[in-house]
Amino acid sequence: MNDMPKGPIGRPLLRLEDPPLVTGRGRFVADISFPHQLHMRLVRSPHAHARINSISIEAALALPGVFAVWTARDIPEIGPIDFREGKIEKLEPYRQPVLAIDRLRYIGEPVAAIFASDAYIAEDAADLVTMDVEDLPVITRADDPPGAFDDHLSTEAAVVRQGFGDTTKAFQEAHAIVEIDVSIGRHSGVPLETRGAIGRYDAARDVLELHGAGKVPHKNRESLAKLFGRSTAALHLFEPHVGGGFGVRGEIYPEDILVLAAALRFERPVKWIEDRRENLIACNHSRQQRHKIRAAVDADGALLAIENEFWHDQGAYPRTHALRVAETTCGILPGPYHLGAYKALGHYRLTNKTPAATYRAPGRYETNFVRERLLDVIAARLGKSRIDVRRRNLIRADEMPYARPLSVLEDEVSYDSGDYAGLLDKTLALIGWDELQVELAERRAKGECVGAGLALFVEKSGLGPSDGAKVNVDTTGAIEVITGGASVGQGFETVMAQVCAETLGTDYRRIRVVHGRTDRIEYGIGAHASRATVMTANAVHAAALKVRDKALAVAGELLQAGPASLDIVDGQVVQRERPGGPSIALGMIAHHLRPSSPTRRGRDPGLAAEGWFDTEHQTYPYGNQLAVVKIDRDTGGVTVERYVIAYDIGRAINPLLVRGQILGGFVQGLGGALYEEFLYDDRGEPLSVTFADYLIPTLHETPQVDVIISEDAPSTRNPLGIKGAGESGIAAVGAAIASAVDDALGVPGSITSLPITPQRLKRIIQNLDARSVSS
Repeated sequence: MNDMPKGPIGRPLLRLEDPPLVTGRGRFVADISFPHQLHMRLVRSPHAHARINSISIEAALALPGVFAVWTARDIPEIGPIDFREGKIEKLEPYRQPVLAIDRLRYIGEPVAAIFASDAYIAEDAADLVTMDVEDLPVITRADDPPGAFDDHLSTEAAVVRQGFGDTTKAFQEAHAIVEIDVSIGRHSGVPLETRGAIGRYDAARDVLELHGAGKVPHKNRESLAKLFGRSTAALHLFEPHVGGGFGVRGEIYPEDILVLAAALRFERPVKWIEDRRENLIACNHSRQQRHKIRAAVDADGALLAIENEFWHDQGAYPRTHALRVAETTCGILPGPYHLGAYKALGHYRLTNKTPAATYRAPGRYETNFVRERLLDVIAARLGKSRIDVRRRNLIRADEMPYARPLSVLEDEVSYDSGDYAGLLDKTLALIGWDELQVELAERRAKGECVGAGLALFVEKSGLGPSDGAKVNVDTTGAIEVITGGASVGQGFETVMAQVCAETLGTDYRRIRVVHGRTDRIEYGIGAHASRATVMTANAVHAAALKVRDKALAVAGELLQAGPASLDIVDGQVVQRERPGGPSIALGMIAHHLRPSSPTRRGRDPGLAAEGWFDTEHQTYPYGNQLAVVKIDRDTGGVTVERYVIAYDIGRAINPLLVRGQILGGFVQGLGGALYEEFLYDDRGEPLSVTFADYLIPTLHETPQVDVIISEDAPSTRNPLGIKGAGESGIAAVGAAIASAVDDALGVPGSITSLPITPQRLKRIIQNLDARSVSS
């Protein structure tokens, strides 16, 4: 890291968000209640695939305390859930109804909604709802032949394609062709706080409110307003504290729509809080893909072409993100490497499992594993080191910006800046790569099963096109920053306050940051796709610069000095060349800008401004990860002994928060690499419905992680030079650990699937041992 900067930007300042959270004053959705509220409980499908003959709700309705019971026939005016980015013709017929109509498509699908005076009565009533169904064939594998979604549609809802160059020619001319078949298991973000939502209708103002929203409140408001036929001014979303987002929270789910519809119809608040079993079978799953990938290489290991066919297991329905994970998979797979030709073909298929969507680093966790597995096998085939093969193919710093005719999130891929080889050198130096190889060889000679692996990756962040913010200084000198962003635990308030404080020369603790409220600002991008810091922080910077210019202009008149000779220090406008001379506080300048003040002199009232930031392309941070592991050959258990994460963020607003994001992401990546998996039996019955079945890593399994935060390649696409960090820690964990386990086993290409559970690894070891004996 560089020497400590003088201003707030770049300093490891403590989070503004933490005091209420660590003192028990946090306000999560379960803490919110309104007078006369009803409690909602959902009756969920116990069948993976079935035709509904009838649903009996009479016994539930007769239970004292039950206010109403809905099935799909009670809400015919509410259509299926739309996609966030608008209409997608080919996916329209596959959209999920709010309550099941005619068919049940996964265990956990909402079938009926109970509304009762308290949550316990609602749960008891849910148990009294029965249904008569006819079971239908169940599909649990996306790589099996497609089946029938209904009488007219296939379960292959879409096929996605991207590519460039002549792959056929490249494979004909290749020195070697390397092919692997690899897969990533089904897992997802499992927040500490389960989902929840409260719908409230204010009849006096004719305003419908949703409390508990996160991630993309403004986008969700647009979708919900359209669904309910209301103007956006008559529907508002409010984000409380959030106990973990990770991409799975904040999408529009059936439950969000139901509490709003009920609040509007009953004119009473309606509250729903998810329990853990519901969370594991109804909240978005993610990741599950199978890839058949092959590479054409020359004798030196240079990548001539890659062809990749994959099967994306979407679960029962497309979610609001639609095809984005599959399309990102196509667009981001080449990573930091030169590639002469490329062809990707993705089968987007529906199965009778919980629907899938985005989870931290969607499409990148998967493709980093796939691509880096391929690079390891190429190195082994050619008899070269894993490091040399990667170096041979890396895009150089002097080639930036580097464009590819691919797209990620509908944005053409164009890497803005980066020195991939330089960052790799830093990691190898920190770990002492050559010395490590000697050490591992000595340990193997003593009978230990140990290995080291690495993975390189390119992230994406700062998806545009635009974001805005407002900054206002009141007459006390306190500053309010109003954004359309969302805080999902990433330190959003602190970062925005630091950016504003840097520009306005004040203490970041004097700044209040507003977020997650659609009633305070008309537009906002929320917090997803690692875009909040890049987009919203630059918008805050733009607004704060306008406030600064206005403050210096007014102060110049009052102090009879040119604005260029003035600066703002500790909330006071001072003269640069006259320390201790006349000064004026920002609050006093705001006082002089009151509507009735004669010193306003035709200016707009208030020391306030709105700023916008626009961009044509995303930014592309990058990194590498290195793992050292030990395998217990008797049990198949893997212990991660050392781990290094190197990441170039361009410019770190708050290194402490960046480090926290990296470490938190790593632990989630560790779960996907070794422990976490949603399993189903052949009937579509979920087998991972408690934390006894769905294993998440704890501190006991988490190793010490060395973090390198690099600022060698500031982004050229925004004034602050920043890139996102939220998905950096998780992005390559599966890839690096798989490489290390392979190295420990001594047979490159042995690890072909995640997670590397003890049972799977034990089978691999037994097969390798049997092969060794037979040879």
